[in-house]
Amino acid sequence: MTGIVLQARLDSSRLPGKALLPLGEKPILFRVMQALNHVTADARILACSEDSFDAFKPLAQEAGFEIISGSKDDVLGRFCKVIRHFSLKRVIRATGDNPFVFADTANAINEEAAALNADYAGYSGLPYGAGVESIKAEALLRAEKEASERHEREHVCPYLYNHAELFTLHRPLAPLDWQRPDIRITVDTQEDYEKAKKLYTELQNEEDLYCGSIIIKTYDKF
Repeated sequence: MTGIVLQARLDSSRLPGKALLPLGEKPILFRVMQALNHVTADARILACSEDSFDAFKPLAQEAGFEIISGSKDDVLGRFCKVIRHFSLKRVIRATGDNPFVFADTANAINEEAAALNADYAGYSGLPYGAGVESIKAEALLRAEKEASERHEREHVCPYLYNHAELFTLHRPLAPLDWQRPDIRITVDTQEDYEKAKKLYTELQNEEDLYCGSIIIKTYDKF
């Protein structure tokens, strides 16, 4: 069973409350879930911090996501809580500050990961904020037991790709149509947010939001 697990929190030091800032007529976090609904999976879960649960629950329900809360700082533990609750075998990890996540790219890397039986898979060379990671649930459960550094638990996957001797890693360069490491489409600062509003307005229709090459071409117009 494959589950999309979207991590999100309400507070942000650089852009407070960014998950609820409007992008079009809906909050950024809803736009992320909207895009991820175009990714093939058996379950879709919003894994939020405990203090974000009440604010995020209506958005998750509207988008068709389950919602589970957990530790704010131990995000690895939060993911493993989801894995156990839903009996997941593979996780597609996404983050709540990426409203232009490439759904087509997510499907592609997850298919590659499953075909290779990789513990961890993620494309390099994508725009910053476009990608997801595909991870075996058992690899994350092992990391939960063994990872001791704060950054390994806060960022979920560093224990895996910093211990290549323990895990099967698949980190290929993205296909050419999706390669643009020079651009930034995440939302982490006020400047990012202003660019995101402009990009969202420039995209012609809802389907454009899920096609990586169209998002890149639209970004390049400005």
